[in-house]
Amino acid sequence: MKKIKHQKKLLTEYVWIIIGSTLVGLAYNMFFLPAKLAAGGVSGISTLLYELYQFNPAYVQWLINIPLFFIGLILLGKDFSLKTLVGTFFVPFTIWLSADIPFKIDNPMLSAIYGGILLGVGLGIVYRGNGSTGGLATVAQILKKYTGLSSGYSQLVVDGLVVIASALVFNLELALYAMIAIYVTSKVIDFVQLQTSSSKLVLIITENEEQIQSIIKEEIDRGLTKVRSIGGYSNKEKTMILCVVEQQEAIYLKKVLNEQEPNSFVVFLNASEILGRGFSVPKYYE
Repeated sequence: MKKIKHQKKLLTEYVWIIIGSTLVGLAYNMFFLPAKLAAGGVSGISTLLYELYQFNPAYVQWLINIPLFFIGLILLGKDFSLKTLVGTFFVPFTIWLSADIPFKIDNPMLSAIYGGILLGVGLGIVYRGNGSTGGLATVAQILKKYTGLSSGYSQLVVDGLVVIASALVFNLELALYAMIAIYVTSKVIDFVQLQTSSSKLVLIITENEEQIQSIIKEEIDRGLTKVRSIGGYSNKEKTMILCVVEQQEAIYLKKVLNEQEPNSFVVFLNASEILGRGFSVPKYYE
């Protein structure tokens, strides 16, 4: 049973990598190449070489990715590199397949924004599948592994070098647009990886913990954690209750607390990703 579950998980990851790689390739042909934006990575290098020598971008990316694949194999492990091989193949394959796609945007600003969004979504999906699209994305993942930076900021550092080169080949204005695209991409990557949701972390500091506990369990059917605390001003012992709720539950909880426990101190915080019972896995009732 465990083996079947692992295989299903692995298959899902490969599907994510293929979908994400396809979006990366489309972002290149639809936005970056027509607008001459070398928005980092091997795709940015292939844009520069296409402008200088008319080299086919798909072939250039395959050729550059081969040595980087073996570096990833050594430093990131066999499983990661097998997934990287899939991404490495599908990105140039999509670029080659969609070379004559009629939907192309050559406006630098539009390409920087929407191309950056599409690229970020694609790379974020690939990273959620624990893979890579090869090339400098592999370098970014290596940087992430050994520095602790997020995937988005690792990509930002690596791609910056390509942008400097684009300022020399094209002009400073296009390089600045490329930097916008890279920034947008890095933010979208982290957004997709964190799976940002409308969930809220509720912190309730109260002297009436039983009443609050009853409200949370009976009114919205959520679990909670209680932490003993001391009031900094009153120096009295209080209880801090932590509870994660969905957006609509948060609105209802706020209303109930205002009516029944107006003296409690309540803080609502955005929760990026929730793992555990009632969210990533089903609720459990004893």
